[in-house]
Amino acid sequence: MNHSGTRTSSPENLTDGALVDLTQHEIQALRTEFNLADAHTHQRQSASQRQIVERLPQLWYEAEEGLQETYEQRFVDAFFRLHRQPTALARKKTMLSYAASISTMVVGMYLKRRRMAVTLIEPCFDNLYDVLANMGVPLHPVDESAFADPDRIYQELKRRVRTDALFLVDPNNPTGFSLLKHGRKGFEEVVRFCKDHGKLLVIDFCFASFTLFDPDVARFDMYELLENSGVSYLAIEDTGKTWPVQDAKCAMLTVSDDIHEAVYNLHTSVLLNVSPFVLNMLAEYIEDSIEDDLSSVRDVLTRNRETARKALDGTILEYQEPVVNVSVAWFRIDHPELTATELQRELTADGLYLLPGRYFYWSEPGKGESYLRIALARDPQMFSTAMTRLAAALDRHAR
Repeated sequence: MNHSGTRTSSPENLTDGALVDLTQHEIQALRTEFNLADAHTHQRQSASQRQIVERLPQLWYEAEEGLQETYEQRFVDAFFRLHRQPTALARKKTMLSYAASISTMVVGMYLKRRRMAVTLIEPCFDNLYDVLANMGVPLHPVDESAFADPDRIYQELKRRVRTDALFLVDPNNPTGFSLLKHGRKGFEEVVRFCKDHGKLLVIDFCFASFTLFDPDVARFDMYELLENSGVSYLAIEDTGKTWPVQDAKCAMLTVSDDIHEAVYNLHTSVLLNVSPFVLNMLAEYIEDSIEDDLSSVRDVLTRNRETARKALDGTILEYQEPVVNVSVAWFRIDHPELTATELQRELTADGLYLLPGRYFYWSEPGKGESYLRIALARDPQMFSTAMTRLAAALDRHAR
């Protein structure tokens, strides 16, 4: 790490062909028989989703004949109805893009232009770090543990955050941690700190769909809290980790009024619009999930999570219980010497591609060498076969 708090590429990454980020691992995994790396949706269609696929020609011609605004409004309306965010829907100021990475780039452009340094949660998916660092935004870590006790969040942030902005991921990727563990209070304390101390709050909500219809957590109207507090904020939402649509997705960026014009001007410098056909199709998937309480998504993840837990019980991989049952599972390696890098390389030779934890700990990769992440959004039959093979491979390191 250099003095600005940003990670620098190690010499071996520049000379021996080593993969430098999680996305490069995921690209390799796409060529593997058992790709358990990327969190994109690779499960099959449900019965009602197959009916949407059968209607794709109709949706295409509808979009061809209609106005762009019609499909933007239809999509945004469906999305925020599913997520029960009436304030965001009523404000009508959400900006759309093809991917969350593009929305993050717009955020990074704004931060860079304002010469803001950022405190970013750790662990998190390293794409967030990489996008911001590549734009020259100084980054400093705040450990997820700072948010464990709602009565101490304010003081922990006061002690740890010395930057202009605070960037959170909720629910977090890879751990599944969420401030919703504390009901409203966790978010309220974060917002109160940012408002009191003049911090810009950035939140990545890309895994938020997994909080819906969960009896243990309840996603309240986040935008009502943000708007009524007067805090300066940017919030990123996404469809890409929820529905099996072969990466035809849409991301959303919603920002507070005080910075909206500046962010909008940056957004339009990057993108004109999202395909009306994609928006029309996604709206159909969202309406389908409103009808079935997202069960077509949740049931696959629940089944695969239980398959993984049962198959790996008693091995060196210990399941880490999340706050929110997101579409990835986080495992700790219970072995005195074996690192995630070594185990991941070994498993790849067995046709299994998992992600090593070191990249999620973007400021101190060594902290992640005790963890592996397994993607759950997969066809259950394939996933079951993969877990059987993984359990057999781990027998080489029986405890």
